[in-house]
Amino acid sequence: MKAIVNTGPGRLELKEWPTPAPGPGQVRIRTAACGICATDLKMIAGWQRTGFPAIPGHEWSGVVDAAGPGVDARLVGQRCVAENVLEGGGEVGFEHPGGYAEFLITEARHVQPLPTGFSPVVAALIEPLAVSVRALRRLRLEDRSAALIFGDGPIGLMLLMLLAREGVKELMLVGGRPGRLDLARQLGATRTLNYHEVEGDLGAAIKASAGRTFPNTIEASGSGSAARACVEAAANGGRVLIIGDYEHARADFPWMRVLIGELEIIGSNASAGAWPEAVRLATEGTLPLERLVTQRLPAARFAEGVELVRSRRADVIKVVLEWS
Repeated sequence: MKAIVNTGPGRLELKEWPTPAPGPGQVRIRTAACGICATDLKMIAGWQRTGFPAIPGHEWSGVVDAAGPGVDARLVGQRCVAENVLEGGGEVGFEHPGGYAEFLITEARHVQPLPTGFSPVVAALIEPLAVSVRALRRLRLEDRSAALIFGDGPIGLMLLMLLAREGVKELMLVGGRPGRLDLARQLGATRTLNYHEVEGDLGAAIKASAGRTFPNTIEASGSGSAARACVEAAANGGRVLIIGDYEHARADFPWMRVLIGELEIIGSNASAGAWPEAVRLATEGTLPLERLVTQRLPAARFAEGVELVRSRRADVIKVVLEWS
């Protein structure tokens, strides 16, 4: 098979690679589409989690191509996505080869069937949607008067869609790219703020712009200063959801704000348990996920796709590679 292989720090190469065979309880997936995630860039650059060579790609969709021993053969030919965390440890697209290849292996028990005709490109967004669905569950939304989202990336925009669907009356999204802020307003944001235009304290600027504090605040950008702003903008008794990738960032907000305001700080990681609902939401067509796909490229143009994601260009939200 052909595979886009991470052969060294910062290096991707299109190679001929052994086609994997499914073992007991496993299926082989013929990849249809795979999104390029910002996390992929960290993997490609080199990190402690995976070594070289490796095959990235955790935002994939495809078709069951072969079934291993003990797997219902009727799965073969089924369009699908699947939870990436495997029983023995590790994840497809990280420790295990992912959707940057024509074929990948996953566990049959994780397969989530998709209806015939559903776009494989949109299906590649179900993984980040599942991350968002789990995050919203963790938030335990009760007060639907208002919510603040910090971050105009795919996760922030998906959470905006989900909160709008849940009937939250005031939705404020803070980000740094005008095109994405325009899209946020079209997706349901009642107010947006470009943090590049803020002078001074960001939390105070958010409260001044909104004219209020928020019972629900969500940090989805991975910025330590944004997390502080979310704490500052939270209403007394409010919930602060942390869902970004912070690497080595540390908390620098006043702990007395958490104490006196009786705030609840909630972390949410990955997508466990959220896949069936994410598939249902995606396939029922009420979430305009296709609007997040800004570039579709043949897999052979992977280098161009990676550079688009790395560029942070205003017209780039989600780049998807297509194998078929």
